[in-house]
Amino acid sequence: MSDANVRIPEEAKDRLAAIAAAEGLSLRAYLARLAETLLTPAERAERAERAKASLAAWNGYAPSAAEERELDGELDRRLAQVVRP
Repeated sequence: MSDANVRIPEEAKDRLAAIAAAEGLSLRAYLARLAETLLTPAERAERAERAKASLAAWNGYAPSAAEERELDGELDRRLAQVVRP
């Protein structure tokens, strides 16, 4: 496997290195694991569609587009409350 160089602010590199070290990993190993475990936007959308299809098959749950927007707004509101200091 070839390596790549990524330019990021020194503070970000130091933070990532500290997180990696706390998990017993090198920064290189931590970033490789992170890249393997995070989903792309397309992968997240595909999983969401599969989840919706599973719910519809299991219990008939099939929200309309308006209901989905309303639920997304409620989730965003609740997450904002948790994230605020």
